[in-house]
Amino acid sequence: MIEFEALEEMFQNIANGPGWKMDGPMLWGYFFTDESPERLELAAGELQRAGYRVVDLFEADAEDGEDAYFYLHVEREEIHSPQSLHERNTALYAFADQQGLASYDGMDVGPVQASPR
Repeated sequence: MIEFEALEEMFQNIANGPGWKMDGPMLWGYFFTDESPERLELAAGELQRAGYRVVDLFEADAEDGEDAYFYLHVEREEIHSPQSLHERNTALYAFADQQGLASYDGMDVGPVQASPR
């Protein structure tokens, strides 16, 4: 589980690094894993109904002797603080558990890109 302190550190690193304005909408990506692409597809449908956009469902590069597993990547424009992101992560861990997925694997963030005209 991603600890709250790690989220505080992430926000501080962003402020000290790229300097993105984290008090406005950012593009948040969320990742789930499972051995079954079908389970991930079902979860993707639930997440779409909740307002997430499906980015990709792909097979991970497995190490020798490792069983195949898949990633689901979804995203949504949101505004987060460390506290609200901690709450989102807690909800997504619970969602993964309810869906019978192997894991909620965490998130990434980047600026919202302007649409090309």
